[in-house]
Amino acid sequence: AMYSLVTRPHKSWWSWAIHSLAHAVYTFGFIGMTPQLFVNYKLKSVAHLPWKAFMYKAFNTFIDDVFSWVIAMPMSHRIACLRDDVVFFVYLYQRYLYPVDKTRPNEFGMAYELPEGEAGEQDSAQP
Repeated sequence: AMYSLVTRPHKSWWSWAIHSLAHAVYTFGFIGMTPQLFVNYKLKSVAHLPWKAFMYKAFNTFIDDVFSWVIAMPMSHRIACLRDDVVFFVYLYQRYLYPVDKTRPNEFGMAYELPEGEAGEQDSAQP
């Protein structure tokens, strides 16, 4: 932000503030998308994602890129639209590299299978 203030002309302080805040949102938005990749790396597994949900995320990831290049908008916003593609391609690589763990909860807290130790405990707890 300070580099932009010194080297680039702005119409007003307000213009500089909005520009700086927009770039902060772009940066922290990218940082907010990466924790799942770190968890996948540490656990050496990927949480299960149903095929329909996976295709929805894939379609949503690439349709925003198409519209960012078709609709007139600042270049910084177009580049920010590509950040989710980077995260998506890293996720695809992790999905290829690591096994899919159906017992691990996904980002919504839903697990598609119970862990082996919990399956017997729930059966014995029911009358």
